[in-house]
Amino acid sequence: MMRRMRRLRKPGLRRMVAETKVSTDDLIMPLFVDERLEAPIEIGSMPGQSRHSIESLAKEVEELEELGVPAVILFGLPETKDEIGSGAYDPAGVVQRAAERIKETTSKIVVIADLCLCEYTSHGHCGLIRNQEVANDETLPLLGKTAVSQARAGADVVAPSGMMDHMVAAIRAALDDEGFNGTPILSYAAKYASSFYGPFREAAESGYSFGDRSGYQMDPANALEALWEVRLDIEEGADMIMVKPAMPYLDILRMVKDEFGMPTAAYQVSGEYSMIMAAAERGWLDGERAMLEALTSIKRAGADMILTYYAKEFARKANERVV
Repeated sequence: MMRRMRRLRKPGLRRMVAETKVSTDDLIMPLFVDERLEAPIEIGSMPGQSRHSIESLAKEVEELEELGVPAVILFGLPETKDEIGSGAYDPAGVVQRAAERIKETTSKIVVIADLCLCEYTSHGHCGLIRNQEVANDETLPLLGKTAVSQARAGADVVAPSGMMDHMVAAIRAALDDEGFNGTPILSYAAKYASSFYGPFREAAESGYSFGDRSGYQMDPANALEALWEVRLDIEEGADMIMVKPAMPYLDILRMVKDEFGMPTAAYQVSGEYSMIMAAAERGWLDGERAMLEALTSIKRAGADMILTYYAKEFARKANERVV
């Protein structure tokens, strides 16, 4: 008998037999908090997104919690920057104050603190600079110090993103030494040197004054290297791992999930988000359908969690469908 695959593609049946379904529970909303602001301002290169003041951030997180979004990840813009990125580990730093404020107003949402120095250094790189190069081992104690300050301020999870060798081990040791052995680490374990970060660098004011980040972020040509990076981070104590960007690296995401079976996140980065939004604004794509297709492909490839700037809009539309 000839099998007819189209039998199950009728509208009602199609929904019932779908192998992959994205839900609000899968999503993490990235947020930018700028301590120089008193009110939110729109980010020109990221339609629908804003940089927040600490107070407007707290209100935004309240809205996200009401919509059912389970987690946010915070990126800070300090008032001043210096050579050593001291604002990253300042107990009164912008992410620390934001985490404290969120915890005063919400009770359920998980607060993840991005952990890197690039937004706080005057040169824009992710560590201390020696002879025009990032000094890996000298940077590690500062990352540990940052993790402790974030956890002490109320961050539920710390997420190191600087791609320094042995950063997870240094952060795990620092957290444990200060009594935060229950604070999980979500490591940006396979982070590629990608052109898709462009809008983020405008949003977070994290461009660099010389060179680029290819000396510590991964070569887009390499796949097996990602498995080594992830393996090392797991061995050093990472509780969850991340692949970044998402859609251009779905093959990496699948390899990582199949190899390690760890809780795995993927970051639909600013360029991925903005190119869909820009095409939708011009009428070249159905933005809602394109975004859902993109998120579905990321989950299908193995992501348990998806960091996406579309999280709030997805949750709003999901709630409307339920009503």
